[in-house]
Amino acid sequence: MGSDPVRGVGRRRLLGWGGWGGLAVVGGAQSAGARTAHAAAAATGPRAIPRDTRPGGAYDRYLAKLAAEDRFSGVVLLSHRGRTVLSRSYGMADKEKGIRNHEGTAFNLSSAGKPFGAVAVLQLAQRGRLRLSDTVGTHLTGFPESIADKVTIHHLLSGISGLDTPEEDLQRVFRSRDEVREFYEKWARQAKPVGPPGTPTDHAGAEVAIPALIVEAVTGMTYWDYVEEHIFKRCGMTGTAFFTRPQWLTDPHIAHSYMRQADGSRVDAVRNLDKGSPDPLQLGKNPARSYIDFPGDGGFATAPDLVRFAHALGDGTVLDRPYAELLTAAKIPLAPQGGGGLRAHRTTPADAAFTTYMMPVSLIDGQWLNGRAGVNPGSLASWNIYPDSGWVGVVLGNHDDAPFQEIIEQEMNAVLGKT
Repeated sequence: MGSDPVRGVGRRRLLGWGGWGGLAVVGGAQSAGARTAHAAAAATGPRAIPRDTRPGGAYDRYLAKLAAEDRFSGVVLLSHRGRTVLSRSYGMADKEKGIRNHEGTAFNLSSAGKPFGAVAVLQLAQRGRLRLSDTVGTHLTGFPESIADKVTIHHLLSGISGLDTPEEDLQRVFRSRDEVREFYEKWARQAKPVGPPGTPTDHAGAEVAIPALIVEAVTGMTYWDYVEEHIFKRCGMTGTAFFTRPQWLTDPHIAHSYMRQADGSRVDAVRNLDKGSPDPLQLGKNPARSYIDFPGDGGFATAPDLVRFAHALGDGTVLDRPYAELLTAAKIPLAPQGGGGLRAHRTTPADAAFTTYMMPVSLIDGQWLNGRAGVNPGSLASWNIYPDSGWVGVVLGNHDDAPFQEIIEQEMNAVLGKT
């Protein structure tokens, strides 16, 4: 499973259902008409393109300073109604080969890839291949009655399954897609109830694993092949895929992940499978040990492709409008802002935050903010959609030590005109 820390900040909190305290995609609970009217007003107003989103603005200057201090390596992109307003690339995609990051570089997504699984499930729902009220046992065998007969697809996607899964084997080096899939299926079947369905969980792996298995059972395709065919290809996401470790090693358009080590050095994760993260929350983890990202999680994407995905959610490319709205409709309220950990230090507090399907959604100053964030050793990813004003923001990075929380705050402040 892709997860977890931004140095000094609990990654489980960042990537759990609180996510960024409210990162999320296209919709929320507002009616479509209200959103359209609000967005139209925002588009014609004098602040449609806030000055700090533009080249030379506060956000651009902030990122350049981070890069100059060796605190950020990657790509950022701000798009307004389909037009790129700001695109910046910093650092090296592959230091050994001298390849620099650029707009077409693909980065490891970690948990930021989880919404693809929710979209896959909703595609099957709109085609009548499954119902969100179906229990796990409707499509899968081998689960105990407490899961098979009581936990529904809705519970899983909403983060309220009441399930937990055992710790992952972070040291194992996988050698093939089949090996990864076999291990992952067995791992998912070890899920156990820790509360009745409806109980909120903390980034439980079962809630990602089981829907992916259901997609495979219903379609007869691997999860990876289904998502690449029915989501990436439809969206025109030509630089995005579930790349394997050999591709990560040889394809010049994939950024290598550089992990900070205890001695202060950074190492290339994909070329050093014997090295792992010193972070206590994912001690020893190296994302490259997984031959391919586990079904339901991760993948690699370019910044322009994530913008394409954001627009595809809203224009009917991947989901009919009612199902696109269902994807991001506010469901379970999240704790108020101002609590411990990540939220205690936010300068842009949310008025309210909710779970959706595989991503949170927030109201900030009366605007919906949707998206997803993810972090792995040596990589970070965030994509945000501001549906009321037509903005999409993407942050992709490939080395540790970037102040991820702060970068996303700066993006939000620039787009919302708060700086």
